[in-house]
This record gives sequence, C-alpha cells and structure tokens, in this order.
Amino acid sequence: MSQRHVIHLPVNVPELADALRFAYTLSRSLALIPGIEVAGANVSSEDAQHVRHWVFCDRFLPDRRRCTRRADHDGPCDPVGPG
Repeated sequence: MSQRHVIHLPVNVPELADALRFAYTLSRSLALIPGIEVAGANVSSEDAQHVRHWVFCDRFLPDRRRCTRRADHDGPCDPVGPG
C-alpha cells in the first residue's frame, strides 16, 4: 500500500468561475508547503466529480517543471507566471 495520502477538501461554490478563482488563490497561498502539488488543483461539479476543470496549465516546461499559469492561458508557459 502507498505511504502517500491525498486530502480531499470539498468547498461548495455556486459558480464555476468563482470556484476556479478560489482554488487558484488557495493553491497559490499554500504552494510553499512541502507536499502540496499545486499543479494538481482541479474543480468539479458536486454531481459530476469525474468531469474536472483544471486550475493550472498542465504542460511541462523543458526543465520538467509544470507551468504555473492558469489553465487555458494565452501566451507562452511560465514556471512563475502571473496567471
């Protein structure tokens, strides 16, 4: 069995755009804590949790880090982008 565990913390937000904004802000505020995988942040509808909306871009950069800009951003990927 894996020695890693994932914490699921449901937060109910009525609008998808607001949920994505909240998830982005919360993720960025916790990014310096070891073990927090900011790039994995996503949002789903309560009754369709298999359909996920990614908060951050999921593209890998040449150094194998992930882009930290918002999903579906305009312009090039950036490891420390403003979103």
